[in-house]
Amino acid sequence: MRRALLATAALLIIAASPAMPQQKTIKIGFISTFSGPVAAIGNDMRNSFELGLDHNGRKLGGLPVEVIYEDDLFKPEVGVQKTQKLIESDKVDFIVGYIWSNVLLASLKPLVDSQTFTIVTNAGASQLAGELCSPYVFSTSWNNDQTPQAVGLYMNQKGVKTAFLIGPNYAAGKDMLEGVAATFKGQIVGRELTRWPDQLDFAAELSKARAAKPDAIFAFYPGGPGIQFITQYVQSGLKGQIPLYTAFTIDELSLPRLKELAVGIPGAQEWVNDLPNEANKKFVTDYKAKYKSSPSFYGAQTYDAVALIESALKAVNNDMSKKEDLRKALEKADFKSVRGNFKFGPNHIPIQNFYLQDAVKQGDEYVLKTVATIVENDQDKHFQNCHMK
Repeated sequence: MRRALLATAALLIIAASPAMPQQKTIKIGFISTFSGPVAAIGNDMRNSFELGLDHNGRKLGGLPVEVIYEDDLFKPEVGVQKTQKLIESDKVDFIVGYIWSNVLLASLKPLVDSQTFTIVTNAGASQLAGELCSPYVFSTSWNNDQTPQAVGLYMNQKGVKTAFLIGPNYAAGKDMLEGVAATFKGQIVGRELTRWPDQLDFAAELSKARAAKPDAIFAFYPGGPGIQFITQYVQSGLKGQIPLYTAFTIDELSLPRLKELAVGIPGAQEWVNDLPNEANKKFVTDYKAKYKSSPSFYGAQTYDAVALIESALKAVNNDMSKKEDLRKALEKADFKSVRGNFKFGPNHIPIQNFYLQDAVKQGDEYVLKTVATIVENDQDKHFQNCHMK
């Protein structure tokens, strides 16, 4: 009888005690390319995301973070499989990453259908800014058109009258050439789309450009293909004959290999390592200290994703069930960006400045420097086609 009374009393004490809060982890799926010839891009993105977590004490909204990294192998069909795995099996709270527009577009439907909040840190497919925009998908980069549009504006400033355009035949490559064409006021005397990603010999395209005798060539080739293109452009003797303008071809990842070849070839970007705001100074300094190399714009955009998620989780007290409140908090973008001022357009694409950058030799190293601001508070042209439901 005494045992029964003691057991009953113990149960009553337990029942009356307040429930201990269950420890929750913010689970993030991260998709990028971590193998093959463009692995340097994915690794830079991962390094920057990890640094952002370090700066937050490995927590977001005060909760510990688990990151699951997945390699898309540079293939849309693999990217969508990894996306579905993260959503259905791992049940992540957020998905971050995506380098390639074709991989993102292949993965978009499961992201939107599952209402998984996604922070795209590079891929800028025009469809995402327009008719395929979503309340659940945000970008900390740009729309593909914007950077080449800035290059086109700069070519006008330089008095270029005729141009020959070259880029890879996939979603982003097409967007890049269209972007230049949208702002360049001169005549386009040639346009070449090359095989992607396996074509690394550009002799035929460079010969066509030489024969067309334009005032300038515009090229878009990210990663390893960009190094090959610049090298072949210089070796062909064209560097001293026809000026080259680029987007996403010369960056902190390719510059250590290109070195002197990159000097005198201007490009545009929404972030350059020497932007003078405090958040950027801390990012660049700590990245160099931790990884013994300079971060690229890929990394800068990914670092911003950490601060964006942190700001939104704090605003909703980590309650992921409040999807509408979380969406509004993400849209507010209440964080210190490495690019300075940061705000979203109605399609969740940033409205931001674009800068002229050039490679210079600084001591024994080659670095990218901000030369001028080409355009301020630029908004992509597709936002009017965005009708979020």
